[in-house]
Amino acid sequence: MTDLRRLFDDLVGLEIAVWDAVDARLRRDCALPLGQFMPMRVVAATPGCRVLDVSAQLQITVGAASKVVDRVEAAGHCARRPNPRDRRSSLIALTPSGSAALAAAEVVFERELAELLGGVLSPVALTRFAGTLGRVRAALR
Repeated sequence: MTDLRRLFDDLVGLEIAVWDAVDARLRRDCALPLGQFMPMRVVAATPGCRVLDVSAQLQITVGAASKVVDRVEAAGHCARRPNPRDRRSSLIALTPSGSAALAAAEVVFERELAELLGGVLSPVALTRFAGTLGRVRAALR
């Protein structure tokens, strides 16, 4: 029988270890923390992006999403403009420097993940692991 407490500890520990390693690499190579990189990916992939979209995609509160977008904006990587369909919200878009920073960081991000995970798991095991995590995550949503 699987020890679910141990599984929980391993999942949380893995998330922290991977986050810390990727964050350190992005900071070192791109001067971009992972906490800003992640919402920038959402903004780039979401036409007419709002803070609510960042919140939903990253599974964080709207308040936390607003604060992280504030930090990305303060760094000059995104800009907000009034939402013409809803005066209560703003639309967020990457600035040209934000797009360039994101493009450079994507390369570093992929390389770091390949080293961290691809260095431990075979391609077949990695595909299986990704599928399993995806199914569990989808079931919990």
